[in-house]
Amino acid sequence: MKIGIACYPTFGGSGVVATELGHELAIRGHDVHFISYALPSRLNLFAERVSYHEVTVPTYPLFNYPPYDLALATRIVDVALHEGLDIIHAHYALPHAISAHLAQEMLLPRRLAVVTTLHGTDVTIVGQDRSYLPITRFGIERSDAVTAVSEYLARVTREVFAPAKELDVVPNFVDPVRWKPDHGQRGATCFARGGERLLLHVSNFRPVKRVNDVVEIFDRIRREVPSRLLMIGDGPDRPAAEELCRTKGIAGLVHFLGNTPAVQEVMPAADLYVLTTDMESFGLSALEAQACGVPVLGYRAGGLPEVVENGTTGFLREVGDLAGLAADGIALLKDEKSWNEASRAARRRRSRFAADAIVGRYLEIYERVLADPAGGAGS
Repeated sequence: MKIGIACYPTFGGSGVVATELGHELAIRGHDVHFISYALPSRLNLFAERVSYHEVTVPTYPLFNYPPYDLALATRIVDVALHEGLDIIHAHYALPHAISAHLAQEMLLPRRLAVVTTLHGTDVTIVGQDRSYLPITRFGIERSDAVTAVSEYLARVTREVFAPAKELDVVPNFVDPVRWKPDHGQRGATCFARGGERLLLHVSNFRPVKRVNDVVEIFDRIRREVPSRLLMIGDGPDRPAAEELCRTKGIAGLVHFLGNTPAVQEVMPAADLYVLTTDMESFGLSALEAQACGVPVLGYRAGGLPEVVENGTTGFLREVGDLAGLAADGIALLKDEKSWNEASRAARRRRSRFAADAIVGRYLEIYERVLADPAGGAGS
């Protein structure tokens, strides 16, 4: 198959999932074409059967806001015609599914199938601004197939949009070859030394990630267990988190690395992964941490309970329960036996989200859509 993937190129989960999926599809012999306004953060341009097509947005004095959705639709048409795309996989309903549908119409009578994957913000943006509801529902219903990354997200999508469209739940996945423990390096990095333990957080530092909660939890833990905190990512709440560290006098124990593609090298070195999102549609970083044998501390919110087994691969508490999560973390770090049991359980957890099985489900959806000569849009 020749597959186009439209996604955001950022370090967020949707862009990572789209990129990893494209790599896996290419390994299985499919030609994959990424279409975005910048190079996706984890995209390997040297991989066979993988291509990148940049979307250039024109700027005119007439446009206060450059029309990215129109530029994307035009680029999809261009790639479809010159590369012979069979299908476009849109990650996010807005704007990617809308642009894909417009490209679909522009290409008629030539067919281009559209599969849309919902990652979460598709739904939450409607919660913040109901004016987006009609166009988001339109993008969902006009897609030939729609997937959601968790049962939680599928349920919320049905409640918010009541779409006349079946949803396939296809969770995110992890490559166990790349995401694995490194026992010789656990806690022994340039960041944690002299017996200190290492806590890790990775996100885009948006308000929903509650990064100040990560700092607060770490501050409680480090009072009982000598430790350091590594913060990977960037976003609007980073300055506030840095200021909180200075206010608490722990700036020397907290390292902000910004966006880095080397997460898989750092993850196995952590002793605990902290994810305090108050609405996580899946929690890909938590899955990657578990694959590396790192127990997770997080909130019992959204789809995270589908990823983390509370009391087994980590601990989940109600949103805002800083003291509870800190106590759970202290108990794990002070009891080597308990930590080892949680680490082993976390590694076993990855088998449920193995790349082979999940990518196979996407391929089944592609084949199902392409086998329908009339297309499934609007059905």
